[in-house]
Amino acid sequence: MYKKNFTGWLKHIDFLILDLLCLQFAYFLAYNIRFDKSNAFLQNPYSETIYLHLAGILLFIDILLFLTLNPFKNVVKRGLYKEFTATVKNTLFVFLLLTVYLFFTKTGSNYSRYLIVLSAGIYALSSYGARILWKNLLKDKSLPGYVHSLLIVSTCEKLKSGDIYSAIDKDNLRYFKLKGVALLDTNLIGKKVAGKKVVADKNSLIDYVRNEWVDEVFISSLPDEYNTKDYIQDFLDMGVVVHQELVNMNEFVDRNEFVERMGSYTVLTASINSVSPIEAFLKRVMDILGGLVGCLITGILYIFLAPLIKKESPGPVFFSQERIGRNGKKFKMYKFRSMYLDAEERKKELMAENRVGSGMMFKLDWDPRIIGAKKLPDGTTKKGIGNIIRDWSLDEFPQFFNVLKGDMSLVGTRPPTLDEWEKYENHHRARMSVKPGVTGMWQVSGRSNITDFEEVVALDRKYIANWSLALDIKILFKTFVVVFKKEGSM
Repeated sequence: MYKKNFTGWLKHIDFLILDLLCLQFAYFLAYNIRFDKSNAFLQNPYSETIYLHLAGILLFIDILLFLTLNPFKNVVKRGLYKEFTATVKNTLFVFLLLTVYLFFTKTGSNYSRYLIVLSAGIYALSSYGARILWKNLLKDKSLPGYVHSLLIVSTCEKLKSGDIYSAIDKDNLRYFKLKGVALLDTNLIGKKVAGKKVVADKNSLIDYVRNEWVDEVFISSLPDEYNTKDYIQDFLDMGVVVHQELVNMNEFVDRNEFVERMGSYTVLTASINSVSPIEAFLKRVMDILGGLVGCLITGILYIFLAPLIKKESPGPVFFSQERIGRNGKKFKMYKFRSMYLDAEERKKELMAENRVGSGMMFKLDWDPRIIGAKKLPDGTTKKGIGNIIRDWSLDEFPQFFNVLKGDMSLVGTRPPTLDEWEKYENHHRARMSVKPGVTGMWQVSGRSNITDFEEVVALDRKYIANWSLALDIKILFKTFVVVFKKEGSM
């Protein structure tokens, strides 16, 4: 899931420069609105040391977010609404980090809060407008020097099976002017196949490219009988840009692909999602910080919960269970004990009452194994200390030790038990391609109300495919809301 982001950074460097200019424009304009003086038309915020310093911090934050969160990922494919939400999200991150910086450096009182808020508003609007304008300019077919002539090399059968040119041109910033197609399996020069003019066959291909000044060539995926290596070498010798189709990734779902090197091979790597080393490092830092805070809270909870647990059910305060982690790695997961000591043995007796019919998870409407839980003669149930621990998710806190150890993450997928893991099918395994988490997308999307395991898997795959640090933070906040909302409704 890891990749180098250098190519992506260079690809979007124009959007970064544009964004930095918009940020400074917003800062400059907000400064002049805030400190408007009748004796001067324009004020220079960079003439004051403290405001020059603030401008530098804003630039640093924006560049840092560019290198870590990649706010311009798929920028070309985003429509007006998605671009607006992406711009607002980036603006919030920039000025949230600025607020954190001012708080910890205790320099916030040196600056005008009105200026900072106004800068954020102007920045969001100007950045949004600039992105839309720049994308339209890049897609402008009349932009001087931006039109590239393209020749498609394929076979008659492949050409008839789909519109290759439309697939190439879709969501592509570069505008191609199609010179025609070259068919290697037949001689139909001068005729049209699938609406495209045939300009060359296997014998005239090189001469055509040389004489017609083709800028770029696209070679579709062809059977082994068509050796294209010689063609490619001749094209490169002539300085022609060559694009060779490796595989049509649109045939696969949940994919993220990029080209990279593996030894002496150039390969197309595909995965559900990809994470840069910087993003992985920041996620681990967040896990360590959250794990330390969680372990501290766990120690405080132990003081109060240990006597209550031991009073109702003599035995250990903590419960450990072997679970399956990332890529099948086994680890011991820790919890505050909320069930009686014979809970695992009694699980088999209660399997018939399992709400999850597939057996991939174990959920009961009322679990008699919970410490203090009782069913009264009139059929009603009485909750005990175990229910309180589980309802408030207090039993999860010892898992922060697992987070510190590196077995788990703050946010991830639910770690299955050994017997659940043995029942997994191929598409279930994908959810274990990341570290399991204390919380996750399925926990904040219905929690115990979800009894369809396939729905859990779908939510986990959605989390993996759309992972970002921002999504982790969002899930953490939603976890608090879900827990307290559930208790407030009881």
